[in-house]
Amino acid sequence: MLTSDLIRTLLPGLLLLPIAAGVALRFLDGQKARMAALSFAIAQLLLTIVIVAGGMFEVQDTAGLEALTNIREKRSGPVFAPRCVPGDPMTNGKQTFTTKFDVMPFSSGHPKIKAAQFFIGIDGLNIWLIGLAGVMLLPVVLLSWDTVTDRLGAYYSWLFLLQAGVTGAFLSFDLLFFYVCFELTLVPLLFLIGGWGPGPNRRDAARKLFLYTLAGGLMTLVGLAGTVLYVYDRTGELTFSIPKLAELIDVNMKRADEAGQASWQNAQMYLFLAMAFGFMVKIPLVPFHSWLPGAYSEAPPGVTVMLSALLAKMGTFGLLRICLPLAPDATLSVGMPLLGFLGAFGIVYGAMCAYMQTDFRRLVAYSSISHLGFCALAIVSFNSFGISGSVLHMVNHGLSTGAMFVLVGMLTRRYASSQIADFSGIWLKLPMLTFFMIFIALATVGLPGLNNFVSEVLMMGGLIDMRNTKVTGIVFAAVAGFGIFLSAWYTLTMIRTAFFGPLKEPQAAVGEVKDLTGRERFAIGPLALLCLLLGVMAQPVLDVMKRDSDRLAQVADDARLRVK
Repeated sequence: MLTSDLIRTLLPGLLLLPIAAGVALRFLDGQKARMAALSFAIAQLLLTIVIVAGGMFEVQDTAGLEALTNIREKRSGPVFAPRCVPGDPMTNGKQTFTTKFDVMPFSSGHPKIKAAQFFIGIDGLNIWLIGLAGVMLLPVVLLSWDTVTDRLGAYYSWLFLLQAGVTGAFLSFDLLFFYVCFELTLVPLLFLIGGWGPGPNRRDAARKLFLYTLAGGLMTLVGLAGTVLYVYDRTGELTFSIPKLAELIDVNMKRADEAGQASWQNAQMYLFLAMAFGFMVKIPLVPFHSWLPGAYSEAPPGVTVMLSALLAKMGTFGLLRICLPLAPDATLSVGMPLLGFLGAFGIVYGAMCAYMQTDFRRLVAYSSISHLGFCALAIVSFNSFGISGSVLHMVNHGLSTGAMFVLVGMLTRRYASSQIADFSGIWLKLPMLTFFMIFIALATVGLPGLNNFVSEVLMMGGLIDMRNTKVTGIVFAAVAGFGIFLSAWYTLTMIRTAFFGPLKEPQAAVGEVKDLTGRERFAIGPLALLCLLLGVMAQPVLDVMKRDSDRLAQVADDARLRVK
């Protein structure tokens, strides 16, 4: 078993390796760039496996120790307790919510004014998303092998810098560092979609994505800055540490008198709305979704996989990591009704739009709006079932929808068409691709035994146990259940139309059409296997996140008591 010290030493490598790859690849081109990108992707995957395999025991050990304490002691414990933090944040065995790596000091020597820091670590809420980021990079590189043919060095360079930004956001426990990583992903996306997108409107799609998410991110920045300054005004401590801010808010809300609690709650309402705005755009929730269909359909296939599997999860993860612990009372009073309604509406709206699509990529894009609306809805249910189910669903959706886009990319590369009406009976020509498409489609619609089923059941349980006087959880659960039915409707309709019946192929086929190559099987096979494993062996994954999801649920229970 890896020691905590070794994992702490290796953890920055998850950021440094893709940054180094991005710099190195800029000076390569052609086949050399492809091989170098593949080598870097494999190295990133291996490093991720080592860290996740060792880190899950660290997180579970913490959960086991906390299970020995009584309920009262658990309620007084830290909201977040990141493990394996570079810079050794422990003092005499006590968590200090900091590191030695200051990035932007604001007041040297002042004990209550802390610097922005390179504060990264792992816990039960981010460890599997870090694993997802490492897993998805390799299929993206392999899918790009034939679909991107010019300026390969620059393309792969931007791709790895995008990977660094996503991983940094998942790892971060510092507000400023999180925001920097969150926003820096826009730059690689702008160049990747605008420079290598296959469609005629790629630059408009890239510009729209950039402006939408930048505007949302700036609103989030206002909320983050407001939270830091409000806590500083109330406590005298200026810090960007997410665990420390969550702890200060939790402790002060418990200690404050009735008037003090009312003041905190009023401030939280405005801060929650500002912070959540950027995350709602990134997910995206309806009506902040209009950038998504164009970006997904105009982006290179590999970038579309990154968008669906990872970039959208930055929005849901931001709600979980920042909005819930820093504004728990506002999550109950504002987040549940507002995000609950938008999520529920998006479930049905996304599904109906997906059914009406005539393009493979747009169908899967709108299906993401539906599935992630379910995920956001479960997050704001703010209980252990909803939190655990939403984290698991982020991983499951990343795998299944990412795999779906991989397969769509392989199909459209062969035929130079993504119009569903151009296809029929494709299983006769591409039996292996059809097998994987059916398998991933069944995973996407939540077939029991495959990955999405487990997370959807947990999220449904979280909705039923919503416990909020302003909303009725059973109504949201019913809408979510109807969304699952609609998902099966449009997905299986697409499968029947394009892959069965008499053979019909687009006229624009690229050369002789053959089934999956060895490289393509290597790209899609592991994703399908993970969908199966998470469907039949999800409990170990849930055990790792239990401590942190339970502690966040305790914060919600404390906030519920203040309402009564």
